[in-house]
Amino acid sequence: MSSAENRFRRGCTKNSTPGAPSPIGGVSIPVKFPCLLFLALPLLATAAPFTAIGDGEKLTYKVGFAIFSHAGDITIAGESETANGKDLARVTVDTRSRGIVRGLYEFDSKAEAVIDRPTGRLMSVHETGADPKRPIDNDFKIDYEKRRATYTDRVRTGRSGELSLPEGGDPLDLISALVQTREWNLKPGEKRDIVVQFARDFYAISIHAEGYEEVRTPMGRYKTLVLVPRMEKDPKGLFKRGGEIKVWIAQDDTRLPVKMQLKLRFGSATLSLSGYQKAEGK
Repeated sequence: MSSAENRFRRGCTKNSTPGAPSPIGGVSIPVKFPCLLFLALPLLATAAPFTAIGDGEKLTYKVGFAIFSHAGDITIAGESETANGKDLARVTVDTRSRGIVRGLYEFDSKAEAVIDRPTGRLMSVHETGADPKRPIDNDFKIDYEKRRATYTDRVRTGRSGELSLPEGGDPLDLISALVQTREWNLKPGEKRDIVVQFARDFYAISIHAEGYEEVRTPMGRYKTLVLVPRMEKDPKGLFKRGGEIKVWIAQDDTRLPVKMQLKLRFGSATLSLSGYQKAEGK
């Protein structure tokens, strides 16, 4: 590993209708929860067609934190496109704080992940927006021939850098990976290893299926399978600090993540499915 890559790594420190998840921005304030959540969540292991979200499909989540039952909203939308003869999926995640929380912490973010549908490979992620401290404008691009990734931050340029793709499978961005869990068929006691891209780094995660549970969301009641992601080797970020994440996957035909929860020392944040639009032709 090069000294430049070492420097770069050191700097890196959510009865029935359907639904899915996403983030909001800051740690000292509740709404930043999703960023931490997505730093740690569910996702894909081997190269396989990306079928988790279809053209025109849309999932909306209500974000709650502590006394704030509706601190923000996250919308995940899928769109199919063709570029240079390639069949691509564009997964857009729109995140914003709302209500009283927005008065305390105004956060808006739009992240677009481009995925090669036939192989399930993440090609790039582009994020724009703003939080109370600064604007957001960055890109993450992967070169699979060179097995290298490039992160470019146009606001905090010192954070830009390159890193090698890790072993253990091709990565998928956190949000798309979270939705991809609907394609899994884990049973209690089983687990699946995956590689996750979040912000400017990769994370090797094991997703454990813990058991079945009934939950209520704004969309109704669901029988779900509870998934718990763990970073079992060289934990960092949220996992190193002892946080815990849980994801509830509906056990119906939609198999969508209908609820997510992040527990930290200062409280818990919850994403609940509040709206769903089927893919075109479904």
